[in-house]
Amino acid sequence: MTSDQSGDSRAAAGQWQFWIDRGGTFTDIVARRPDGSLVVHKLLSENPDRYADAPLQGIRDLLGLAADAPIPADQIAAVKMGTTVATNALLERQGDRTVLLITKGFRDALRIGYQNRPDIFARQSQLPEMLYERVIEVDERIDAQGEVLFSFRPFVTGLAEELQDAYNAGIRSCAIAPLQSITPLQSIKLTMI
Repeated sequence: MTSDQSGDSRAAAGQWQFWIDRGGTFTDIVARRPDGSLVVHKLLSENPDRYADAPLQGIRDLLGLAADAPIPADQIAAVKMGTTVATNALLERQGDRTVLLITKGFRDALRIGYQNRPDIFARQSQLPEMLYERVIEVDERIDAQGEVLFSFRPFVTGLAEELQDAYNAGIRSCAIAPLQSITPLQSIKLTMI
């Protein structure tokens, strides 16, 4: 184990280190005090009557600060954080209603998938529920080297109207997946509509 892995690096001498796991229900914090001892703290991830942000409040609690006090950055060597909130929302299908923008001709690409079948002898294959409810095909194409073969024209092809229809139907989330998107150029252009 190197000194960086153990947390005993010189940069951390006299400073706090925080490792935070923000889950859907609880936020767990493991902290190394300046003296090297470890402390564990747990608080609700959502508690709007007491605090706006659980990780920040947990750091304040461990530093002995008031809820509205600024956090002294010079006393902290590291803050490392992970979260399962987005993963849980996907697994539980609790995210926003979503429209998928994808290159024309690939409407069913995610539905078809890899044709993996957990039980190859089953008479019927149960496909998972899709994370999006509507697909809009974008008339654009990029080659395998990232060169734009033809760019979309949102107001000529009706793309803007289709997006407005999705918005009017209450869809507020949009996944963008152009084929061969080696550079983010097409995706960035799509976000500007």
